[in-house]
Amino acid sequence: MIRVFILAGEPSGDRLGGALMAGLQQLRPEVQFSGIGGPDMQAHGLISLFPMDELSVIGIAEVLPRYFHLRRRLDQVIAVVLDQKPDVLITIDSPDFSLRVAKGVKAQSDIRTVHYVAPTVWAWRPKRAAKMAKMIDHVLALFPFEPPYMQVGEMACDFVGHPVVSDPVATDEEVAEFRQTYDLGHAPILLVLPGSRKGEVSRLTPVFGAALGPFLAAHPGWRVVVPAADPVSGLVHDAVAGWPEEPLIIDPNNMTAEDAAKAKRASFAAADLALTASGTVSLELAAVRTPMVIGYKVQWLTWQIVKNMFLIDTANLINLVSGTRVVPECIAEHCTPDKIGAALHAVLANPAEQTAAMDMTMQRLGRGGDAPGLRAAQAVLDRML
Repeated sequence: MIRVFILAGEPSGDRLGGALMAGLQQLRPEVQFSGIGGPDMQAHGLISLFPMDELSVIGIAEVLPRYFHLRRRLDQVIAVVLDQKPDVLITIDSPDFSLRVAKGVKAQSDIRTVHYVAPTVWAWRPKRAAKMAKMIDHVLALFPFEPPYMQVGEMACDFVGHPVVSDPVATDEEVAEFRQTYDLGHAPILLVLPGSRKGEVSRLTPVFGAALGPFLAAHPGWRVVVPAADPVSGLVHDAVAGWPEEPLIIDPNNMTAEDAAKAKRASFAAADLALTASGTVSLELAAVRTPMVIGYKVQWLTWQIVKNMFLIDTANLINLVSGTRVVPECIAEHCTPDKIGAALHAVLANPAEQTAAMDMTMQRLGRGGDAPGLRAAQAVLDRML
């Protein structure tokens, strides 16, 4: 029997945790779990020590008022792990909390520690890997280029695949239903994704909207579709009010969670071109071969501080995984309507380069092989021997 204490602190980690638990149950049916997780992990038998959303706090302004509560939760988790003495402690992403748990456990025991999702040491702050090696025995990486960056000291690292390769994609029938439901006919679709955070939407929607005017004038008949993220759907409605053409907003607040996910998948697959904020959304677009242009802005002071800290010349995951630079990025001072518009025209004129890079990316992330959750489970078990 293997006893696993598993911890996730946010929804994306909960999904990874649920898939990992399913993989462990498939390989070792006698496995027992304890820990903290959300609905996906609870669906695989976890009884969460406390609600996971207590840990879903991002940003200094949000953390400070809850500091003492989070500190008590941290001490509680460390004490429970030490008391239970599991065969392995698995922490998933949320490094601010997860790595403090691992540090506290390692300081008082020899319990094996695994961290799922490698930090972006390949992009900035590379010394984080050496700091992690003091408390983490094994890292599960989402990207194939990450292990060499994380194999520091005795810390092992295995690439286990990215969950995007096993996420569901819309069928042709679902795309046809989506077009019919929203009266899109056979019109070409420009998908616009201004982000899931208030700051992103506030900074990007005016620039994106200004870039749309010339593009739509040059390409009459196109429809603009905006799948709004749940936390910012109201802000999106207000922010696009001045756009040159009224977009179709897919608002998750007006439908069930299942229908919202289905509509989002269908919109991604139906789109002919996308203009999107930077992030993992680029992998969701790549999974359905939708060519894209990236636009992104941060606060001026933030950019002045961090721009010289980056170790890479592209922030886009398609470019990084494929080793190409075919996805245009209009970042910071380059995030202007003129440059975005020019990039949209260029991609539309030659989408084949991106399509090839997307296919390569999906293959390198594990498409066609075992599901990432199963690969992660096998890696955990192999390293425990």
